[in-house]
Amino acid sequence: MASQLAKEELIALLRLQNVPNIGDVIAKKLIAHCGSPEAVFEDRRRQLLKIDGIGTYTLKGLYDTEHLEAAEAEFDFINHNDIGFSYFMDEDHPAYLKHCVDSPIVLFKKGNINLKGRKIISVVGTRNITSYGIAFCEKFIEEIAPLNPVIVSGFAYGVDICAQRMAVKHGLQTIGCLAHGLNQMYPKIHSKYQREVEKNGGFLTEFWSSSKPDRENFLKRNRIIAGMSEATVVVESAEKGGSLVTADIANSYNRDVFAVPGRAGDKFSMGCNNLIKQQKAHMITSAADLIYLLDWEVGNQETKTIQKQLFVELDETEKSIYAYLLREGKQLLDSIALECQLPVFKVSSTLLTMEMKGVIRPLPGKLFEAI
Repeated sequence: MASQLAKEELIALLRLQNVPNIGDVIAKKLIAHCGSPEAVFEDRRRQLLKIDGIGTYTLKGLYDTEHLEAAEAEFDFINHNDIGFSYFMDEDHPAYLKHCVDSPIVLFKKGNINLKGRKIISVVGTRNITSYGIAFCEKFIEEIAPLNPVIVSGFAYGVDICAQRMAVKHGLQTIGCLAHGLNQMYPKIHSKYQREVEKNGGFLTEFWSSSKPDRENFLKRNRIIAGMSEATVVVESAEKGGSLVTADIANSYNRDVFAVPGRAGDKFSMGCNNLIKQQKAHMITSAADLIYLLDWEVGNQETKTIQKQLFVELDETEKSIYAYLLREGKQLLDSIALECQLPVFKVSSTLLTMEMKGVIRPLPGKLFEAI
């Protein structure tokens, strides 16, 4: 269902979005208290100050007419440029984003986006993609294509555009999350891919037409990439980078993160190797790993080739640990060592091996569970 907001309601939502001291968390709190975006501006300041966590500094400028004028101008831009939008309470708003407290109160969109009932994954990584990263992206998208997932990324150089172009090649819906308004495209060289992406998905942004592709906007949009997806796959990353920020955000949302391992010492594998080493991501070497760990159904003949890689052999120590986790559920490393009568260092290394085999997974709080 498309957004049913009336003109006045959308303008009120934009006006609220434009107030400097009101972010998405506070905006949702105000809307929940007042009942609608419009009602926020109809209520008196002293009533709003009764809301927990709302102070005079937060409401500074709330009723200033400059925000109303800016909202009306942005509404005209949206209206005259065939731009869609979804309010965070709409049925067609990305479902996973609704569970993120800091997600945008409104998203602007262009293209043919349909997320209802769809599997959604994000694929991110370095802008300096290597031949190794390109080969993985191509193989991964080809293998996962039979399940028809939506591929989300940032439409940036490197891994992003590689994954999104491969999605288009295989007829998958793909969505570019932008760090600027829909009146421009960054990087400009990717404008040549804009039409085919809009045909096979489209673009989402929380930013107005006046927004530039500034660094802080890229960091901010990463929460949309992480939040709207069931899982995030990091293909390649240096020791520091935006894709690692996306992975951290995905972890904070309690979403699965996957990282492609690389050789020790390779500059653009360091970030992924560290994610795996620090148990912030599952190791992934093929689409089969993700399909198995996310428990996606693979029932037709096309996907049976993917399943062939999933059957592994366990040694006696691994069998003991696996049986314990199956029986007892999520457990701490120390508890596993105590119950299985093994030294902690032995359990730690065995768990890593078992994770590589895809039979256990680490969880927040240093817990482990059988898959």
